[in-house]
This record gives sequence, C-alpha cells and structure tokens, in this order.
Amino acid sequence: MERLVLVHGSVVGASGTWAAQGSLADRFELVLVERPGFPPNPPVDRVDFEHDAALVADLLASGDHLVGHSYGGVVSLLAASARPELVRSLTVIEPPATRVALSNPAVAAFAAKGEELYASGAGDEPEAFLRRFLAAVGSALEPPSPLPPELEQGARALMVERGPWEADIPLDALARATFPKLVVSGHHHPAFDGICDVLEERLPAERVVLEGYGHTVQRHPEFNERLSDFVDRA
Repeated sequence: MERLVLVHGSVVGASGTWAAQGSLADRFELVLVERPGFPPNPPVDRVDFEHDAALVADLLASGDHLVGHSYGGVVSLLAASARPELVRSLTVIEPPATRVALSNPAVAAFAAKGEELYASGAGDEPEAFLRRFLAAVGSALEPPSPLPPELEQGARALMVERGPWEADIPLDALARATFPKLVVSGHHHPAFDGICDVLEERLPAERVVLEGYGHTVQRHPEFNERLSDFVDRA
C-alpha cells in the first residue's frame, strides 16, 4: 500500500488538519506527521520550517506521496527538494512561501502584514494572537473561548514560529525533480492565489482550485477525489 505523508500547518496538529482524509485509509497508508511543539508532543521554544523539513525528509521512504498544508506546505517543499529520489509525488495546499512571489503586490503586503503581526503581538495572550492570525490568513476556524488545552498549545507554537516569509524555496531544484507536483488553492485570498500561481508555473505543477472552505481547502468534499486522482496518475 502506497504511503501518503501528511504534514500539517500552524495551530492545529495532524489529526485535526487531516480529519477529512480518514476515508483515504482504505487505499493508502496515511502517515500523519505531528510536528514538534504540537500535541501529543511537548511544547518547544522555537518552530522552524528548516528544522521540520529535515525531520520530514528523514521520515520519507522511497515512493512516498508528500502532502503539506500551509506552513506544512513550506516544510514539504523543502523536504522534497532535500530528498527528491524518495518522493513519488508532491502536493502543497496554499503554502505561505511569499518569497517566490514578492513582485505581486498582494503577496508583498501579506508578507509585510505577517512580519508586523509577529512584531506587534509578542506580548499578546495566545487567544488574542491566534484570532489576529486566523483573520490574516483567511481561515474559517472559529476557536472557542477560552481555548482548550490542545488549541492553546497550538497557538503558543504559532507565536514562536519562524515566519514563512523567510523561506527560500529552491524552485529550480524542484523543477528539475522528475516527480509530479500539484498545487491546491481555495481562491479566497489574493496572496495565496499569487503564490500558487508562481508555484504552478515554476515547479511546474498541476493546479486544483476548490472554493468555499477558505484556507482549509483539504476539507472541501472534492479534495480527496482530486488528490487520489493525482496520486494514481503519479
């Protein structure tokens, strides 16, 4: 059975991020990567996409299909470029890899807003910071108040996260890699659209747009079918 290696993004861990992908277990072995700092792992002082990319690269086995959402998409792009010989296919869902598209004004503004959020939010309580962050990225998540323990830990991990606007994605190396690539977006935010447009062109990649679920595109009822079709063809 082929493996889908699923890498979650910020705030919510693997089980919450990939809850809608459970039905794929009939066809694939699902490897849910719980990144450092997220339950059931202990809290960490720093979350860094380069560190997590090295961890994911070490988890890969030959023929894996790597799937990353948001910050996990940045991690997955870096992990795939580090071990291309192991990757059968790569799928990224709205990775905030702003450096690939800074010539786009919406992307440049999004990156600047992210830097401003982190600079001004250092003294925030986790719930306040989380709500500001979710509004900035267009997430449909509406957290309860007070935050339950797992979500509070995710918010604290978010607050010590290295900004994805610092990530240098090796587009040329990924373009040379022979495995198929898929970029998925939700057409809800011009910055994510702009980033995904560049990735589609430069990787190059297939593109799927599924509207109506904000930044959590993997919850769209058509997502699993579109991902399965791509993986089957890969």
